Amino acid sequence: METFRISDFELYDVVLYGDEEEKNELLANQVFVQGWVRTNRDNGQIGFIEFNDGTYFKNVQLVYSKDSKDYGILTSLRNGCAIEVEGKLKLTPEMKQPFEIEVLAAKLVGECAEDYPLQKKRHSFEFLRDIAHIRPRANTFQAVFRVRSVLSYAVHQFFQERGFIYVHTPEITTNDGEGAGNVFDVTTHDTKDPFEFYGRKVNLTVTGQLHVEPFALSFRDVYTFGPVFRAEHSNTVRHASEFWMIEPEMAFCDLNDNMEVIEDCIKFCISYVMEACPEEMKFFNTMIDNTLIDRLNHVVNSDFQKMTYTEGIEILQNAVKSGVKFENNDIKWGMDLQSEHERYLTEKVVNGPLFLIDYPEEIKAFYMKLNPDKKTVAACDLLVPAVGELVGGSQREENYELLKAKMDKLGLTEGLEWYLDTRKYGGCVHSGFGIGFDRLLMYVTGMQNIRDVQPYPRTSNNIKY
Repeated sequence: METFRISDFELYDVVLYGDEEEKNELLANQVFVQGWVRTNRDNGQIGFIEFNDGTYFKNVQLVYSKDSKDYGILTSLRNGCAIEVEGKLKLTPEMKQPFEIEVLAAKLVGECAEDYPLQKKRHSFEFLRDIAHIRPRANTFQAVFRVRSVLSYAVHQFFQERGFIYVHTPEITTNDGEGAGNVFDVTTHDTKDPFEFYGRKVNLTVTGQLHVEPFALSFRDVYTFGPVFRAEHSNTVRHASEFWMIEPEMAFCDLNDNMEVIEDCIKFCISYVMEACPEEMKFFNTMIDNTLIDRLNHVVNSDFQKMTYTEGIEILQNAVKSGVKFENNDIKWGMDLQSEHERYLTEKVVNGPLFLIDYPEEIKAFYMKLNPDKKTVAACDLLVPAVGELVGGSQREENYELLKAKMDKLGLTEGLEWYLDTRKYGGCVHSGFGIGFDRLLMYVTGMQNIRDVQPYPRTSNNIKY
């Protein structure tokens, strides 16, 4: 007998829209399903099991009675048990769901202990974080991790359809990429010298950008998408020590070209998830953030605006003069804007997505292109309502002498000579950007804590798995 999946049933438009012949054919066959009990209630005459096999967000209702062949098994099933069921599909168009399964035979595959932590009640996210090995079975995390998978696929599809080459950049490296110094050292335990294995000090990567740039100078359009590590003692809802980054790099591409790709990418990914995960998105809009779908549609249907950093500072200074209160009201040119400032610009000033461009050189990374004013660099941050910064990017400094002088000044040249070589050997204008995948997932789902969109979150002072 063929094994059916709940996702298969959802493809059967005949359940709702088919003609009588199609419906009769569907009803003529027995079905065999495998999955887990979400809830089980039995009033003594008839019982109902909320059943899920992991292939679709919604459950299927299994119906049994005291006369059922395996009633003894069915009535004793606890939440969480793994079962196999043979049954008949019954159309129920007048009910909440268009079909249910009448149980003909059942087999208990995996018993579930009485201390199973997921019961039919609301559990706090804090509690669920402490049972990360169980929480994928909870509704919220069924939705989160399915959308995580779909969003990941959308990222690859966006770049692959546009001819980008996917590059696997290394996780172990000799530099910190950003010049921040917040890295995890990689050591061994089998020698007196913990760094003897590589013959030098090495660390986990904080970005794949430096390693992917040379590939752009061969393949033109490339991207890397993988885990990165930051040893930051930050206990906020947006920071984790391990997360995933999407980092494209494009040759013969200036800042304006870069921003076009960013806009297209964000719109594509949001649209893809909303189309591929309608039930999950309805759930998030109902249970997590009732403005979510409207907010995402607004982004998809907006033309992303542009504003220079200098203009943004002036607007914020005038806002303070007019009585607007920020936690930090000391707005000065050269400061690194906080989320509250970014959100004011995107929510109150332009009421939509905003590229803030041309940042002061001192607050941006060493590899960014120096503008003609000699004070700012060709950088862009995409700001979106409700979050602030979502994407960061820049045109890279292609001039060898300028880049070397800056790296020498910052003490970054040693060990990165290979990176400088790319400016000597057929270099060209090129640009790229980075999207924190986990933060993008937070934005798409409305989830407020990065610990709730990662399967096994890694944060400072807290690691269990």
